[in-house]
Amino acid sequence: MKRVVIKKGNIFGKGVFANKPFKKGDVVINYHLKHLSEEEFKKLTTNEKYFTHRYWGAIYLYSIPERYVNHSSTPTTFQDLRIKCSVALRDIKKGEEITTDTTKDDT
Repeated sequence: MKRVVIKKGNIFGKGVFANKPFKKGDVVINYHLKHLSEEEFKKLTTNEKYFTHRYWGAIYLYSIPERYVNHSSTPTTFQDLRIKCSVALRDIKKGEEITTDTTKDDT
């Protein structure tokens, strides 16, 4: 069974939802970030640029499903970019939207 599913978000566009319950501290999503050079970034479509973030001076393109995790000021997860995953901040019920506080990103 998939750990998460993508469907219409409660917050914006597409969203990521728990397909099983998670306990506080569980890894919810493992990221598959692609490191991009400035030249590769410039060649992306406007739509694809929306799914990039800068961390520690580098540009990363988010893959699916992590690109569809929506921002919330009361998130269900936090991004651990050192080990490239989203970690549950509290218990998460099956069917609940997976969110993160993007203001906590290292830019």
